[in-house]
Amino acid sequence: MQHRVLGRTGREVSTIGLGTWQFGGDFGEVAEADAFGAMDAAAEAGVTIFDTADVYGDGRSEELIGKWLTQNPSWSGLVATKMIRRAPEPSLAHATAENFQSWVDRSRRNLGVDTLDLVQLHCPSDDVFSSDAVFDRLDALVESGAIAHYGVSVETTDQALSAIARPHVASVQIILNAFRQKPLERVLPAAQEAGVGIIARVPLASGLLSGRYTRETTFAASDHRSYNRSGEAFDIGETFSGVDFATGVEAAAEFSELAEREGLKPTTAALAWVTQCPGLSTVIPGARNAEQARQNAEAGAAAPLSESFQQAVRELYSARIAPTVHDRW
Repeated sequence: MQHRVLGRTGREVSTIGLGTWQFGGDFGEVAEADAFGAMDAAAEAGVTIFDTADVYGDGRSEELIGKWLTQNPSWSGLVATKMIRRAPEPSLAHATAENFQSWVDRSRRNLGVDTLDLVQLHCPSDDVFSSDAVFDRLDALVESGAIAHYGVSVETTDQALSAIARPHVASVQIILNAFRQKPLERVLPAAQEAGVGIIARVPLASGLLSGRYTRETTFAASDHRSYNRSGEAFDIGETFSGVDFATGVEAAAEFSELAEREGLKPTTAALAWVTQCPGLSTVIPGARNAEQARQNAEAGAAAPLSESFQQAVRELYSARIAPTVHDRW
């Protein structure tokens, strides 16, 4: 497993991390034993960053990680969590010092730690990014010892660029995958120049890039791939990266063929493509069980992808995906 410094945190993390949204139930129910198995397998494979949020399962994801940390005190990785989505809306009106302290204290209890490694503002509205007071409040939390570092999770490239310009933002989390390539144009180069870490989420386009789905595939009612298919609950870009499902299935079949020619499983090829983007710190695929966690980790040791594969992925994106996705985020 390769490791890179996560921006201004100064800490090295594995290029493949573990996203834990699924532990909260938004990808269908995940049993506690399976969640623990996924974390065990990830750690055994060299994963040193877990990503969570205070709203995943109303805190269940954080609580499960906290239990696992208690049982695995030798693991020296970084746990990144998020806040602001417990508010009625993730806007400036709710980005108060009192709310920040309350949310941070709740996450500390859930995770069983005195100091949170990294707290990210969880896809807030544009007015939050333009407020100096918000970042002063985050600085105060660092000074108090409640958090070690802070970053942001964003929906758009403009939000990412705004955050990168802030002097104490350690990292930016953004959707980046073979079906969402816009961050390559400006965000990753700007982050690299500023020394800000980039955490890539939704690297498999909500599973599309695994190549397992057909047009007839269905998901549990509690799975956001059912209830947020048209953006009913939150930004549609979080579900299948905003790609129409039928279009995504067809494009994913083409991607799978390219991966096979490269001698890789589609999942491994998709994750390797993200990790090999210049300026990328880590990517956080989810895993519902130990086997998925092990499979994801394989990409951390993948050889450099061929230029022919890279070019074919660019062409696939341009032809199939970009017309409906590229300019939206």
